[in-house]
Amino acid sequence: MKASQRDFNTVAPKAAAQARTFFFCGPDEAGAQDAAFRIAGLLGDIGERVEMTGAELKKDPVRLGDEARSTSLFGDKRHIWVRVQGDEATEAVEIHVSSTVEACPVLIVATGATDKGRTAKLLADRKDALVAMFWPPDLRSVAGSVRDMASAAGLRIDGAIADRIARASGLDTRLAQSEINKLALFLDAAQEHPRTADAAALDAIGAATGDDGMMPIVNTVLAGEVAKLPGELRRIREMNINPVGLLLQFERRAAQLAQLAAKLGPHGDVRGLIESEKAARRIFWKDERDLQAQLMRWRGKRLQRLVDRLANLHRALLANSQSAELLLAQELAEIARFAAHKH
Repeated sequence: MKASQRDFNTVAPKAAAQARTFFFCGPDEAGAQDAAFRIAGLLGDIGERVEMTGAELKKDPVRLGDEARSTSLFGDKRHIWVRVQGDEATEAVEIHVSSTVEACPVLIVATGATDKGRTAKLLADRKDALVAMFWPPDLRSVAGSVRDMASAAGLRIDGAIADRIARASGLDTRLAQSEINKLALFLDAAQEHPRTADAAALDAIGAATGDDGMMPIVNTVLAGEVAKLPGELRRIREMNINPVGLLLQFERRAAQLAQLAAKLGPHGDVRGLIESEKAARRIFWKDERDLQAQLMRWRGKRLQRLVDRLANLHRALLANSQSAELLLAQELAEIARFAAHKH
């Protein structure tokens, strides 16, 4: 079965009841990830989460089916969560769904993939699978999501505050959720005792400053400008930018580079591609120079390594929130040094 952001909320309960393999794709990576969490919640008690990457499954395509049909160390329930780039896990998925043995739920979040790709076509017509495609949201829809997040966290916000959080998060619902969590903690809000959040409260928590505040360090790191990095790290500390929020900007740029690299191919014309994308208004003019320079550095295996490192760092930040700023600074320094070597 298939879904898009337009009908996903309607299709999701049926999919959770019938399907065991879920493929979330499209240019809106945040929307795809949100949908994966939504399905995970609808599945109920799915036990231990086993994480894999597309690179791992590309090397060992049999592993997905094996893991999905094995039990945890103590015989408890489990589910598989896979992060892939494009269609690199197609063979693994094909082997997995070809078995008639019952499997645990498999949720795949695919960066740079679409519902027209090989993996999606493999699953779309199956009753025991879901392919969900997500396009970048507009301000109105993200602001609506922000109000839903706020209500769930025990916060009362008006339309202006919802719009402000949506804009500041760059229309990324993951970053918006992080800001709502900070706001709820600051106001000691909960559904049992809701609180009203106004502009003063948002200012007090140092709400996300958006792309304009975060993109300079993203561009510095991915360009390998090691000498500029200490100053940028000092600037984001002074601006009180959320480490997870900043990392999400790196993940969004890596996803954008992956989409461009897929169009470019191994021997394409970088400058020509960027010009055509700008003419088609698929990239902002102010990002043209940075994207061109980054695409020259980050392609093929180097880009895949970057995507994997960012995914691992994301998990580390969530697991070690007290040390998030230090972990982020250390990893960004490593990535910048790696980027400094063009080949």
